[in-house]
Order: sequence, then C-alpha cells, then structure tokens
Amino acid sequence: MSLDSNMNHKPDISKANACPPLPVGASMLDKIVYWLGIGLGSGLPKRAPGTWGTLGGLVIGLPLLQLGFIPFFVITLVASIVGVWICDRTSVLMQVHDDPHIVWDEWAGMWISLLPLSFVMTYAPEYLTIGYYWFAIALAFVLFRFFDIAKPNPVKWADRKLSGGLGIMMDDILAGIMALVAWLMIVACILTFYPGSYGL
Repeated sequence: MSLDSNMNHKPDISKANACPPLPVGASMLDKIVYWLGIGLGSGLPKRAPGTWGTLGGLVIGLPLLQLGFIPFFVITLVASIVGVWICDRTSVLMQVHDDPHIVWDEWAGMWISLLPLSFVMTYAPEYLTIGYYWFAIALAFVLFRFFDIAKPNPVKWADRKLSGGLGIMMDDILAGIMALVAWLMIVACILTFYPGSYGL
C-alpha cells in the first residue's frame, strides 16, 4: 500500500507535535514496521524528533561499527533500501506524509555518515585513538544534522519532488552522503595541515 489522496500534510515541525498513534487492530507486521519507522521509540519526542531519532540511530550504530566495514556497509545499504518500504508503510499507518516522528530515514542517513569512521576502524586502526574516535562520531552527527536541516540541493529537491517512502528516505540518504563527503574533506584538511592531530 502506498500514500493516498486522503493523507494528511506534514505538520509544522517548529511546533510540538504528538506522534500519530498506531491504528487499533493493526497486524503484528504493521506493529513491527511502525516501531521501526519511529526508530524504536527514538522519534517519539514532541519536539525535535529528527534530532532525537538521529541520536537513536547513532546509539544503535555504535555497536554495529564493531562488526567491521563490510558488514556495516551492507547493513546500511539494506537499511536504506528496505527503509523506503518501512517509511512508506509507516506513513500509511499514521495517515500523514513524512511525519517528523518517522525517523528510520535519519537512522540510515546517520549510518551513511559513519561509513568513513567504520573504514578507518577496520583498515587503519593505528590512527584511531579515543580522542579521534569521539571527534569523528561528533563530526559525523553534526554534519548530518546540518545537511538534513539546511537541505541544500539536491537534498531540497528530493524532499520536495519525490513522494512516498522514496521521498522520505532519499533526502536523508543524500544528506548522509553529503555529510560523508564533508567529513572526508575536513579530516583530510586536518591531517594535511596538522599531521599529528590524529593522536588527540
């Protein structure tokens, strides 16, 4: 099932909004999809659910980083692809297009932003000190939230032009990719001009 003409518009995210409840009588599958859609509850706060959802994705992502780059990449790829259906179905259950409490897209975007760190952890662990590790995580989080909120093109284009689950997911996927590229550029500049800084 996909979005229909009776779908309510996205609420004003500058105001506190309660998360639309799961319909009474929903199937077990819909209950699972709904809770995945709201990030296992991380998207429930009435204010800034996207930021809270991103934090939830980060908390889940940290132990996944320990699996190594290839498994983490595969998990992120699957989450991004399956997320189109998860977000679409959650919107149908909520009867709201791209409700801000749907944060599975933030989870996928956050994990994309963490891919460079996962690569370093797997293939260049000698560069990974405690200071570098937490700096890299904080940088990925801040960059992803910046691109997700500011929505420069093509993020803005995806947010406005694409519909359904693809539209919900694509802007965050693009924001995650832009955060990934910015992360690489910033770290490259730091290591170029301050070659000993990775030992923080």
